[in-house]
Amino acid sequence: MKVVMGIKDVLKISAKPVREIDAERLVDRFAKLRLNPISELEARDRTKVCGEVKRMTIKPRSGIPSMEIVINDGTGDATVIFSGRRHVAGIEHGHCIVVEGVAFADGNRLVFLNPAYSLLPMSED
Repeated sequence: MKVVMGIKDVLKISAKPVREIDAERLVDRFAKLRLNPISELEARDRTKVCGEVKRMTIKPRSGIPSMEIVINDGTGDATVIFSGRRHVAGIEHGHCIVVEGVAFADGNRLVFLNPAYSLLPMSED
């Protein structure tokens, strides 16, 4: 498939903020999975979402190390905490993950604690 772009199209794209371009890329990538957008999640509902790992930190929770990641699907962020872990094999910055569980509200963020997860193959874009 050949895409033809004019100068106006190129200028329109270059005028968009990087965050907006990144969000569109993520929404397009995850649309085929037909999962709930993170922006529409409700606390205390069992759900399945996917997103790209944007941040990773190790934080102690009650004296136990926990790996905390923030995923983004282009519509919003969700925090995923793996309690008692300093590392989870396959989860790296920029990789994509599907998370299934019950999210709870922690201030203004949605948090999944020790959810079931599966890794998505690396993007071919």
